[in-house]
Amino acid sequence: MNRKCLACTALAAALLVGVGTMRAQDAPPAPDVMMHGGPGGPGPFGDHVELMGFEGLHGGKVVKGAPFSATAATETTQTLPDGTSIHRTTSSNLYRDSQGRSRSEVTLSGFGPLQASGKPHTMVSISDPVAGTRSVLDADHKVAHQMAIHRHGPPTAEQEQAFEQRMQARLQKEEASGAVKKESLGTQTINGVSAEGTRITRTIAAGQIGNDKPIQIVFERWYSNDLQVVVKSTRTDPRFGTTTYTLSSVQRTEPAASLFTVPADYTVQQGGPGRGARGAMRVPPPDAPAAP
Repeated sequence: MNRKCLACTALAAALLVGVGTMRAQDAPPAPDVMMHGGPGGPGPFGDHVELMGFEGLHGGKVVKGAPFSATAATETTQTLPDGTSIHRTTSSNLYRDSQGRSRSEVTLSGFGPLQASGKPHTMVSISDPVAGTRSVLDADHKVAHQMAIHRHGPPTAEQEQAFEQRMQARLQKEEASGAVKKESLGTQTINGVSAEGTRITRTIAAGQIGNDKPIQIVFERWYSNDLQVVVKSTRTDPRFGTTTYTLSSVQRTEPAASLFTVPADYTVQQGGPGRGARGAMRVPPPDAPAAP
């Protein structure tokens, strides 16, 4: 397998693992989740926001009765100590129907083997919670890599309360120590969508990771409670640069049903790309701890 195919397979696998229900459909995670390597935050996989093309992806809550179509763009800019500037962009088309089905069309370009190919590569992923499947479409080979969604039952009220208490206790502890500061930015209309803003500033104290000076990481998010999507977010981390995600061209009409089905001329293969027939994955419950 050549490097281009290897890269595309890896990206397809990443999309399939994350796709399901768009993370933007879920309520915003607790600030400590955002700022400690969780969805949208820095960490070993700190660039996953731009690779996925929109505000991160994970399984979980299915949003019904709020259909929409939109475009999204993610831009990352990083300046190295020698003055070299690295700029990457990802664009996507996003769709969700009234039954909670979702589709993403993420166009990747400008890095690795995809850069050498001279043309962008688009990955199409479909999550169908009604049928209990999720698929990644390989347009070059007319193949749909499909996996079953094995969902846990919804968390109990006690589990939700316990999780919220843990998150709040952790946040309060970090706020008291000065490591984290949370600010409300009020309400603002962004690209025609009303959204509530929150800014989280996390400070890594001098010496905590071998740094001789404090490091500040700022995460700003604008979330639409009406549409249940993130409309805009910005993460500024001096270690990784600045990543900005913006949702635009939002249409609140029902997308075409054909967008959420595998085309008739595609061959369906069970399992994720490179994972074979045993590729069925299990979606963790909303209260499950994040993987290290």
